[in-house]
Amino acid sequence: MKAVAVEIDRGIVAGDEAVRLTARERVSAYIELTKPRITFLIVLTSAAGYFLGARGPIDYLNLLHALAGITLLSSGIATLNQFMERDLDGLMRRTSLRPLPSGRLQPFEALFLGIWLTTIAEAYLAFLVNPITAAFGLSVIVGYLFLYTPLKTRTSLSTAIGAFPGAMPPLMGWTAARGEVGVEAWVLFAILFLWQFPHFLAIAWMYKEDYRRAGIVMLPVIEPEGRVTARQIVAYTLMLIPVSLLPTVLGISGKIYFCGAIVLGALFLYSSVRAAVSKSKQHARRLLLASVLYLPLLFGLMVLNR
Repeated sequence: MKAVAVEIDRGIVAGDEAVRLTARERVSAYIELTKPRITFLIVLTSAAGYFLGARGPIDYLNLLHALAGITLLSSGIATLNQFMERDLDGLMRRTSLRPLPSGRLQPFEALFLGIWLTTIAEAYLAFLVNPITAAFGLSVIVGYLFLYTPLKTRTSLSTAIGAFPGAMPPLMGWTAARGEVGVEAWVLFAILFLWQFPHFLAIAWMYKEDYRRAGIVMLPVIEPEGRVTARQIVAYTLMLIPVSLLPTVLGISGKIYFCGAIVLGALFLYSSVRAAVSKSKQHARRLLLASVLYLPLLFGLMVLNR
């Protein structure tokens, strides 16, 4: 009888994942809500925007405040996004083990954390950086959470809509350093805006069955043959290459960057064309890897040759 009671107790505990979590596991689940890898890439491009926008010596204290605020903002938006999409995440294999669909955390915990992080982030940016950076941060909250996220189940144009808030990080870094927006800042915005299309279309092609199962209207879902997806991957990569050369034309980076941007663009285009021609998940995965490498290398080279 004692053995049976132990098994019953184990079954009760197994049915409530939140109860089973240790303190370390709970902290790990909260961190997972913030999508740390995506947040890292956002902070990296924001830092690049700051360095490129700075006049004279770098104000490292201000830089620290800017990156801290942007980290909080990105983490809060990611958390609220997972709260809003918890049911959809549960329908997809690639996201079913996230903290909310897996039951490791409860929805109200994510909602509270997300609201707390975004509120603190906006106040932090407004008072310790500058109001224009906070205003751009607010536009990211509105664009990503209240336009892009709900539109994902309604139209494939959500990718283009989501690319606007997604391209804000270097612009926010620039305004944090300079307190104003110039043509150069919009070029940084345009680079990230265009880069997102081959990046996200590669992901959409890899996981189109998952997206179809969840009712998310990505382009490869509504056009499974992949012809339009392939054309868009190549077209946006072709547009990205000349735009990526503009930092040298505008004087915010040098000739070494110019040459490096051509080489990186050519390699990125090669991956895009291969993925477009083959329409295979294997080449889509390679394009995804190429995109993840391309962006930090491009912005890193831009900063080093400023």
